[in-house]
Amino acid sequence: MKYQTYLIDLDGTMYRGKEKIPEARVFIDNLNRAGVDYYFLTNNTTKTPQQVADNLVNNHQITAKPEQVVTPSLATAAYIQNMFDDDITNHSAYVIGEYGLKSAVFNTGIKLNEDNPDVVIVGLDYDVTYHKFEVATLAIKKGAFFIGTNADTNLPNERGLVPGAGSVISLVETSTQQRAHYIGKPEPDMIFFAAKEKGFDPKTSVMVGDNYNTDIKAGISAKVDTLWVNTGVSTHADIDKEKIKPTHQVESLDQWDV
Repeated sequence: MKYQTYLIDLDGTMYRGKEKIPEARVFIDNLNRAGVDYYFLTNNTTKTPQQVADNLVNNHQITAKPEQVVTPSLATAAYIQNMFDDDITNHSAYVIGEYGLKSAVFNTGIKLNEDNPDVVIVGLDYDVTYHKFEVATLAIKKGAFFIGTNADTNLPNERGLVPGAGSVISLVETSTQQRAHYIGKPEPDMIFFAAKEKGFDPKTSVMVGDNYNTDIKAGISAKVDTLWVNTGVSTHADIDKEKIKPTHQVESLDQWDV
């Protein structure tokens, strides 16, 4: 099947940390030559779409524009706007995360509140502290709605598999005895948000990624086809254990005929 839209993961699919994946550039070049639309669906909330696109272009020579980048930060911002559609400026949030997440959330007009926020949003934070966990835990215990950006326990980079947002969120889940409402992959929300925001039909799209537990499961949950590439987290042994297999499997993306 010839897909009209490609939804592409980043870490482990387009690159591994600072390490290039040369076949990824070939794949994107092929999409551009064929005139096929593509978007990058990353669970990374630490960067803005502009920063993500700049990294792809400058460090990996992969053609990307900010409007092609979809993050849980953007999807979370849209989610809370829907939650508080009466007037979001009358509501408040506490956020554990980096600039990419905080900028998207607070650009909605929602106010910062450490004492009695309406919502607590937790994502990857490179400078997370006990105090931040304490504030989040107490707020959720008081009744704040608990959002987790994504469940990635680990991220692949040039050093190996380092802790991801899911590891941070799980601590808050443990301290509150509550499960977060997740926005990013493997939940289907990101794909539905992207389809609505960018105007494509999920039925003619394919989710491309290296991690079965995030990328591929997101596609399965959203009922879109999936393409697994063996360049990141999941291995053939991992895939063999799963009852629902990816629609397609390749060793590297330059093998894929767009």
